[in-house]
Amino acid sequence: MKYYIIAGEASGDLHGSNLIKAIHQQDDSADVSCWGGDLMQHAGANLIKHYRDLAFMGFWEVLKNLRTIMGNIHFCKEDILAKNPDALILVDYPGFNLRIAKWAFQQKIPVYYYISPQIWAWHRSRVHDIKKYVRKMYAILPFEADFYRQYDYEAMYVGHPLLDVVQQFESNATFRSQNKLDERPIIALLPGSRKQEIQRMLEGMLAVTSDFPDYQFVIAGAPSMPESFYRSIMNSPSLKKQASIVFNQTYQLLSSAHAALVTSGTATLETALFNVPQVVCYKGSNLSYQIARRVVDLKFISLVNLIVDAPLVAELIQQDFTPERLKAELKKLLQEDKMEEIKRGYARLRTILGQSGASMRTATSIVKDLRMLKSL
Repeated sequence: MKYYIIAGEASGDLHGSNLIKAIHQQDDSADVSCWGGDLMQHAGANLIKHYRDLAFMGFWEVLKNLRTIMGNIHFCKEDILAKNPDALILVDYPGFNLRIAKWAFQQKIPVYYYISPQIWAWHRSRVHDIKKYVRKMYAILPFEADFYRQYDYEAMYVGHPLLDVVQQFESNATFRSQNKLDERPIIALLPGSRKQEIQRMLEGMLAVTSDFPDYQFVIAGAPSMPESFYRSIMNSPSLKKQASIVFNQTYQLLSSAHAALVTSGTATLETALFNVPQVVCYKGSNLSYQIARRVVDLKFISLVNLIVDAPLVAELIQQDFTPERLKAELKKLLQEDKMEEIKRGYARLRTILGQSGASMRTATSIVKDLRMLKSL
């Protein structure tokens, strides 16, 4: 059968790649086309468009790039028609994917959604579109199935795919020597994967490096960004100390890290699953932030705190993301009793998330449902 999968950012590329591998195990004749990244391509999909051309962050940034976005939507529809897939599988990325879901439903293409958009945080009205246009929703957070049930829609909780990814990870004993790192404890810097967020977050993270000379700071470089982009930020005259940078080694970095400064997003959960104490940071454009404040209804911004429903890790958001606050929170984080408290919370988080196997459960369900449709 033919599958068309759309993911719009680095985390979607990761989870989409594992889903593609699982689909191939369930369907020997699977023919997969995708919007995503290198990982999905390496998993056996025909890559149509890379997520680096799709990732626009924040309300204002979307408005500025609206013509490009609408052009991408038009091209996507034309390409789906040309490929004529048996199924459309959407991976998060709601602003784009929900538009495509409505159109695909009208074309009578079965729509499956892997990794629910976070509509429980804002824009809850989108649940009605999902009910109407999405044949099956596969939720990865334990409270999402209950959320959908409030609207008389049965989403399938499959578990979090990061459990599979972390479980399969094998650490490299030569990571430090290969990257010319010394023996000081590592503080990992995860500034995000999209250009706009890296520009906003990295300089603020680097501003505190000179205050912690007993530690070395190492940046997790996004594979879609050139090293020169990071160097242009790192070489800012206002920064007193350089950090090291590694590419395509985020998990190796986390497996070696003593602590981390992390931009809010999937990376906060990845950091927790590697048992690394962290400070969560976020800063968007002022307009985007002011709009978000009025429409987002959440107690916390990080997935870690949302899942355990408690302020387990510190969150420095917008005006709180300053060198002074970051220095104070990192200093507190590095205290042994604080680290132990956070690691106990991480153990609770893993219990809440449950068992691994999300990608295979999702692939099995999709292939089974498609075969049933074809038999009708």
